[in-house]
Amino acid sequence: MDHLDELEAESIYIFREAYKNLGKLGLLWSIGKDSTVLLWLVRKAFYGHTPFPFIHVDTSFEMPEVLAYRDRVAAELGLDLIVYTNQDAVDQGMNPKLGRLMCCGALKTVALNQVVKKYSFDGLIVGVRQDEEGSRSKERIFSERNQQDKWDYTNQPPELWDEFKTDFPKGNHIRVHPLLHWTELDIWEYIQREGIPIIDLYFAKNHHRYRSLGCAPCTGTIDSDASTVSEIIAELKQTKISERAGRAQDQEDAYAMQKLRQSGYM
Repeated sequence: MDHLDELEAESIYIFREAYKNLGKLGLLWSIGKDSTVLLWLVRKAFYGHTPFPFIHVDTSFEMPEVLAYRDRVAAELGLDLIVYTNQDAVDQGMNPKLGRLMCCGALKTVALNQVVKKYSFDGLIVGVRQDEEGSRSKERIFSERNQQDKWDYTNQPPELWDEFKTDFPKGNHIRVHPLLHWTELDIWEYIQREGIPIIDLYFAKNHHRYRSLGCAPCTGTIDSDASTVSEIIAELKQTKISERAGRAQDQEDAYAMQKLRQSGYM
């Protein structure tokens, strides 16, 4: 087995462990490269089936291309798709101009916590990677959130020999991270190897492309001429710019993501 084979096998094992040991599961699908790889892996793990719903938290500030890709792929694959918006916050005028952390908190974190409660999920499968951002490096593969959706990153059990904590108090839920040990380069090399269809916002147009996808007002492009998966891989092997350099909320506070994720953000 090569490196990608090993990562794939580990992720499939994690999916099956979660399905066997946890109760009602949902998969967070942001439409980005990582969660689209999760979609591909789910279908491999369950022989072409997707045995749990896919959840898209729609902030109302999504890029039109993201919504079009979401609806097309969901229809083509027959996904059980939950689209959820914190409509109360939207109706009250929540937007990035009030503060990006406040906006993310209301339209992403609170919305996600509402989804968990509304649909009584025991576990959420999430496409986070340790190398993407500092707070994610503190995660476990099976990571518990309490009844208030809080994450206590200072008190987590070790995960040795593929032994995962899957029992937890009623009302808590588990975040499952099958891609935790993948890197950004791994993701793109796997996309290339598997021929995974990916949203074209990642490919350069007029010398710019998106490297990380988020809400339209808070996500910028990078300078790039990489218009194919092979060219993106070559670019990543040379770049010294962080993956989330174009995400405005990260610039607002050095600990922005950790603060959001402690409260339940993905």
